[in-house]
Formats: sequence, C-alpha cells, structure tokens
Amino acid sequence: MRLTIVLALSAALSAQTETLPGTRPLALDGDLAARMLAGMDRYLDRETAASIDRRPATPDRDRFRRVIGLVDSRVRFEAPARTAEVFSTPAYKVFAVRWPVLEGVDAEGLLFEPTGEPVARVVALPDAGQTPEQAAFAHRLAAAGCLVLVPALVSREPTGIVNPAIQRPANQSRREFLYRMAFEMGRHLIGYEVQKVLAAVDWFERSQPRRPVAVAGWGEGGLVALYSAAADPRLEAALVSGYFAPREDLWREPIYRNVWGLLRDYGDASLARLMAPRALLVEASRSPEISGGAGAPGALVTPTLGAVAAEVDRARELGANVTLLTSRDGRDDPLSDTALAAFLRALGAHLSPAPATPRPSLPTHDRRPHEQIQTHVQNLIRQSEAARRQFWAQADTSSVEKWNQTKQPYRRHLWEEVLGKLPPATEPLRAQTRLAYDQPLWKGYEVLLPVYPDVFAYGVLLVPKDLKPGERRPVVVAQHGRAGRPQDLIDPPTPRQASVYKKFAAQLADRGFVVYAPQNPYLFEEQYRFLQRKANPLKLSLFSFIAAQHERTLDWLAQLPFVDPARIGFYGLSYGGKTAVRIPPLLDRYALSIISGDFGEYIGKMASIERSESFMFTNEHEMYEFNLGNTFNYSDLANLMAPRPFMVERGHNDGVGFDQWVAHEYAPVRRFYTLLGIPERTEIEFFDGVHEIHAQGTFRFLHRHLGWPERHPN
Repeated sequence: MRLTIVLALSAALSAQTETLPGTRPLALDGDLAARMLAGMDRYLDRETAASIDRRPATPDRDRFRRVIGLVDSRVRFEAPARTAEVFSTPAYKVFAVRWPVLEGVDAEGLLFEPTGEPVARVVALPDAGQTPEQAAFAHRLAAAGCLVLVPALVSREPTGIVNPAIQRPANQSRREFLYRMAFEMGRHLIGYEVQKVLAAVDWFERSQPRRPVAVAGWGEGGLVALYSAAADPRLEAALVSGYFAPREDLWREPIYRNVWGLLRDYGDASLARLMAPRALLVEASRSPEISGGAGAPGALVTPTLGAVAAEVDRARELGANVTLLTSRDGRDDPLSDTALAAFLRALGAHLSPAPATPRPSLPTHDRRPHEQIQTHVQNLIRQSEAARRQFWAQADTSSVEKWNQTKQPYRRHLWEEVLGKLPPATEPLRAQTRLAYDQPLWKGYEVLLPVYPDVFAYGVLLVPKDLKPGERRPVVVAQHGRAGRPQDLIDPPTPRQASVYKKFAAQLADRGFVVYAPQNPYLFEEQYRFLQRKANPLKLSLFSFIAAQHERTLDWLAQLPFVDPARIGFYGLSYGGKTAVRIPPLLDRYALSIISGDFGEYIGKMASIERSESFMFTNEHEMYEFNLGNTFNYSDLANLMAPRPFMVERGHNDGVGFDQWVAHEYAPVRRFYTLLGIPERTEIEFFDGVHEIHAQGTFRFLHRHLGWPERHPN
C-alpha cells in the first residue's frame, strides 16, 4: 500500500515538472491570469509616470482639438436670443438667453449685460453640479463692467429612461451617457461644451467695440475653461478654479473625463503651454467632490496644494504664463475676491464691491442640453455609413493585389489610432511550460511567454500525440470570451461553461489540430476595466496588449518543429469574437479568422439608444473605441482579413444581437469577397442556439482552409 502511494506521488511530481521540449519549466504558482493583469497594471503605471517627460515641448493644438471632438462647424448667429429678463441692478441686467452652436445644438444660460460699454467679454462656467443661476461669480464680473455669458453644462444627474419605446433605464449619469456615445463617434462631451464657449467667442469677436475676451470656470467649468483656452487662441486669458492639477490619476476620475491619448501628449501643464503667452490664472481651491454613484466608478477630490503647485511649476518650465492663486491649504471656497481681482486686472478692469444678488436657487437642471447633444450624436450614428464610405475612399478593390496594397494605411489606422499600438516585444523569447493535461490523443501544456517587463502572454497548448517526425500540423488559436479561461475550452469546470464552449479546443485537438488557447485580459470585471481606463489616456487599450501578446505567441508557435506557420487560424467566441475581427486583420500570420457570438452591425449596438441590446444600457463602460463609428464597422474589419478566409458563426437566439443585424453586416463582407473573386473564402452559419460555440460548420471551415483532413475520434 505504501509503495503504491509513493509511486502515485512520484507520477504526480513527474507530471508537474514535465515541460514541452525546448522550453524551461514554468515555476510560477497561483493564478497566472491574475499575475498577467497585475503585470499589465504595473506596465501602465510606469508608462503613465514616464509620459510626463515624454510629452512634446510644443504641444500640437490641432491634435488636441481632434481628441476632444472639436471637429464640427459651428452655426453663425447675430446675437443670443433673449427669452426673459430675470434680474436687474443699476450696473447690469441679467437675461435668460439661448444661442446656436452646432446644427441642432444650442447653448443656453444667462447673459449679464452691463449698463455701459463692456470693459471685457467673459464666458463664465459653473460646475456641472450647478445651474447658471448659481454662478455667483458672474455677478462680480458684471458689476466690474464685464459682459458675461454663463452657459449651462450637462449635469451629473442620473440619465433614467431615454427611449420610451424601450423602457430600459441607463444606470449612469447624463455626462457618462453622452460621453459613451460621443466617444464612439469621435466626439466628446468636453468638446461639445467647449463648442458652446467658442460659439460665444465667435459672437464676442464680431461685437464692437473690441474688448478683451476671456473665460473663467470652477470644477467641471474649470476643465472646460482650460480646454477652451488651450484650443482657441482668441481667448486672451483664463481663470481656472478647483481643477488644475497633475492628471496621472485620470483613470480614477469620472469616465466622462477620459480623453484618448491625453496623457501621452498633454497634461494640464501642456495645456497651459498651449495658452502661452496668454495669461492663465490657476486658483487652488476646493473642488467639487463626488464619489461612487451610478455607472463607471470614478471620484472627484480636491487635489493637495502641493500637487497643484507642482503642476503649475511644470507649466512654467514649459514656458506657460501661469499665476498660482491660493490661500492657506488650497481648500478655500472657489472664485475668491483675490482670484477674481487678479483675473479682472489681466483684462484691464477692477473688482467692485459685491453687489446685492438674488438668492441662488436649488439646482433645477434642464434636460434640454443633454437631449440636444444626444440627438446630435444619434444623427451622427445614422449617418456613419456614409462617413465610413468617405474614410475608405482611397481603398482599391479592383483586384486582390490592389486591395493588399491599398488596405495597408487602413490597417495602420486601426492599430495606431483606434486600438493603440505597443512597441515590439523587448524580452527574450524564452518560453516556460509545464504539463497540465495528459489525454489519450494529446497532451496539454501551460505556456508563459515574456513580452515586456512584467507583461507576459499565457495560455495552454494542446499537442497531438500522433505527430510523426518532421511533421508540421496546422494550429487553431481558440479564444474564450469575457471572464473566461483557457481551461474553459478544454475541461470546463462548470456545466454552464461546458454548454457555452463545447470543449471546442479539446475537440479540435482530438481531430488532430495543434491548439493554443490564450488567456486574454478581459476578466475580473472592474479590474480589466481599470486597465482600459489607465490605457486610454496613453492612447492604448486592452487590445494593444492583446495584439502584442498574439505577436509574441505567433513568434513562438512558428518556432515549434511540429507547427506549420503558414496554417495558423483563429476562432473566438464573444469577447474572443471581438478579438477575431481586430487582431487577425492586423497580423498576416493568421491564415484565417472565425468570429462567433459577436458579429453584427456594431456601431449602433455600441452607441444607439434605439436598440434594446445596445451597450448604452449596460455596465460595459470600457467597450468604447474612439472614433470607431466613422472608420470601421464589423464588415470593414472583416474585409481587412481578405484575401484570407473569414467566417461568422451565429446562434439564432443569441441575445448579444439579432439575426437581421448580423445578416445586414455580413452582406457587405460576402459581396466584398465576391468582388475580389474569392467568394469561397467566406461564409456564415446560422444555427438554432444561443450565445455558444456550435462547432459544426466552423470545424468544416477550419479543416478545409487549413488543409487538414476531417477525422473524428472514436
């Protein structure tokens, strides 16, 4: 009995230490997927810190305008329309006004009109938690002789029901709700609010006599003031209160402040540099403070005085004309007399005694600013097909050869401008492996492949046992969905995973394929979303890491003596399907791609409020890709695979989408392959099922296009 136990223990230890020939033992214990995400997190922290010194000394204003979505032409108007007089003093009157900004988008708020000729013209911006009536500092500016416009910002109130026909509430703030849809269409809530400021500046510029034009704001209004002055040199001075600080923790702030590539090229100091030599006054004061709430996690806290001062010092080192205004610890009430007096001096005016003003009312935020921007973005979504046609106008589809030549700029754009591209791997390609499965027809090895310091690719490789000396087999890279593991595709730990994945990696290995099941980083829910939040300001995304991992994986697979590097296919479900239309089109070494449970008309699914399955009504706040709607829908991504084979697998009852949207988006793919003269290289299979692998037509597709004869294990 004792001998039996010893022999069993010896066999177990042998299994644990067995490695794939030519590799080192994989010694790491614990959850390798968790380690993988932790390594990416450390990488992003290092890159964020390093971005400070990498930012260009002379920031690019045009690029800044693009990334905040400042791309639409404004409407010309003669003067704001006055709807009511709301307050009057001997020195100035206050009117409720509205002025056009973009087609279908107005600004509305208050106009403070001095009795005499204005000494300056100012846009005054309250925080998003305030109404224009609560912008008490506007009264101080008007009493000093300034003409002041106070636009209403979109509030942080809950969005609620936005489409009565759907009756599905959006569990997020109005600001996040608009951010999501605008981001997908290459716009930004910040950009829309900057446009309202600049529309006012347009009017100021046409007004006579000529007077200084400036902007001031607190909290979210301070952000919009800084961004407006950085974007438009016509603003001669800016007062920013309760906002200016280092931005390296941007991922902790509300998601509606997320700007694609912001920290790679700009921080608050860089935006101050864009203002030079114009005057920027920074008041270190109490900020609006929020925590939690509906939607994406995010908080607003008052930065320390030291942090504000450090960013001001950096701005000065860059050549910005910045004055820091503060008292005591930098947590006093905003827009103090000291700050307003300094701002008025920069405009050639002087602060007057505080006038008697109406008692501020409680916030009563109008939905109109929210609804107008929402309508503008929804129209962009409806028009996006025409925008994409224009984007693709330089592609030549007259032949496979012409297509291969002219698609290259589009692939670069997808990788660099939409997904974000990381540099080539820096670590030596020294694979670590250990035996994880020993089945009758194949063995399975856990694999770790270093990519960058702290960043590695991890997965499971299934190797058939009947390989002949010198034989090279085709490979299928089998990709799990969100919250999945490679093991789910091989030996599922739960009945649900078994029903979804059908052990399709193990099935393919039984059929004689070499199979690699990679671990993708979309698991542990908010943890991977935080990675996306950290990555976006660096002009990166989760798919930046995924692409780098797949490049490294393909490097390694191509070295294996039993792998045919010309016959490596990709097959992914759900989030693995998202990978299937993003990564293989970029990497030529993938011979084919199969997307299951994700294909469809994607831009509407991401950003439309007219579709019940839209991500606008879910918690997937990390899914949005900047300006994807004007550049790539799923048919465009699929076409980038051509002339390589591409297939869609779709369950009729898959709640991710609807058959009509899948067929709608696949039709251009079929037509495209036909026009290229290769219709046999694409197909779609509908089956009576849900969000799951079907493993029927897709298996035949793999056998046919990877050149491996069909065989079924006993």
